[in-house]
Amino acid sequence: MEEADDQTSTHTRINTHEEDHHRWLIGLTMLLTAPVYADGYPTMPQGIQGPLTVLKVVDGDTIWVDNNGQRLKIRMIGLDTPETVDPRKPVQCFGREASAQAKTILGGQSVYLETDPSQDTIDKYGRTLAYVWTASGRLFNLDMIADGYAFEYTYDLPYRYQADFKTAEGDARTQSRGLWSPDACPQ
Repeated sequence: MEEADDQTSTHTRINTHEEDHHRWLIGLTMLLTAPVYADGYPTMPQGIQGPLTVLKVVDGDTIWVDNNGQRLKIRMIGLDTPETVDPRKPVQCFGREASAQAKTILGGQSVYLETDPSQDTIDKYGRTLAYVWTASGRLFNLDMIADGYAFEYTYDLPYRYQADFKTAEGDARTQSRGLWSPDACPQ
């Protein structure tokens, strides 16, 4: 019986050591693949508009919010996701995944809107241009790019978080995350 206990104890120590090593490798992998931002992860500015409830997620870069009983359509600054709803275009590769991710994170949630003085307030389609912050203080625009659901997109002029967004896209591409994965859009 003692011999069986010794074997079980040895087996437990080996498994524990393997589990610790596995956890260490996972932590190292997460650290090495985590996006590195130009000036650290941005913090949500004080005094921005919100909280506003997300009424509808149109796709990965456009949402509707409730602004004191008025519906407001938001086009997010600095990112572009593959198309899913443009009637002139077919659904683009990874568009459904980007839309699903946006719905998962934003659907029915409270968000905060930050405008950018370097950009127009309203685009040519009548959409309010803004950065979207989650209630937990995450910059949704940046996270979508970092996780490989969107491309960095500069419309005309540089914008406040452009360096962070470009860095996030470069990291997503290098790490083959999301739409940058070789398996994401097979030809």
